[in-house]
Amino acid sequence: MSIVSGPEAHEEDEFRFHTGRQAPTGVQDAIEFVDVHKAFGRNKILRGLNMGIPEGRISMILGPSGTGKSVCIKHMVGLLYPDQGDVIVHGQSVPNMHDDELFEMRKRFGVLFQDGALFGSMNLYDNVAFPLRQHTDKGEDEIAEIVNRRLREVGLANANDKMPNELSGGMRKRAGFARALVLDPDIVLFDEPDSGLDPVRTALLCELIQEIHEENGGTYVVITHDIMSARRVAEHISVLWRGRIVESGPAEQLFESDNPFVRQFLSGDSQGPLGME
Repeated sequence: MSIVSGPEAHEEDEFRFHTGRQAPTGVQDAIEFVDVHKAFGRNKILRGLNMGIPEGRISMILGPSGTGKSVCIKHMVGLLYPDQGDVIVHGQSVPNMHDDELFEMRKRFGVLFQDGALFGSMNLYDNVAFPLRQHTDKGEDEIAEIVNRRLREVGLANANDKMPNELSGGMRKRAGFARALVLDPDIVLFDEPDSGLDPVRTALLCELIQEIHEENGGTYVVITHDIMSARRVAEHISVLWRGRIVESGPAEQLFESDNPFVRQFLSGDSQGPLGME
């Protein structure tokens, strides 16, 4: 009988709950991480991440703070490159793209940042119109039709002239959502959209995400640690911890998982493998 000791034994113990199980979804992956490693100095963030994001679903990447969720988003759009491994979007390797290919690929993404990331010097209308003016040759009449439609969808039809500092946190999130949609993206990324919102506004935002996904389709990827948001909207869940996937699959299967870490995290229980470290 062989006895594992030293660094290998520590790693084996550290990842003992990481089955890496990825339950089949029945659809192709829109985004795939293949053995991705990423470190900042000595701080190892992604440590052999293998993860698939299914096409056409609302997927959530869940996990404790500081475990690499937002770093995943930056790899998807080519703002960060892996130290090892590959990130594939619709069959294309992001790290191997030339600059012009990367520029075109990013047009297929819409991104909602935590605070909406609105330009403080522009009113709401111009903020939402910005991607259309920057990346298309559409005329102002067509831009106006698109912007006003997207603002109506997110419940901001009468707020065109408001400046970002006149908007509540929830309104800024919805404005950021409208801006993320104006280029009709194939993939929409949400970086902790519920951050800073009270429970009622979080529920309303989740409802809005569901409604617009039903209407427009596409692949939605939501980064969060809010379990109630996951219960409301997730169709697919990936649980990320210590830079690797613990388990992933259809949401209903994850909420029934017998994995001690997954069960603890998705129930918000104080007892289990996850502590205060």
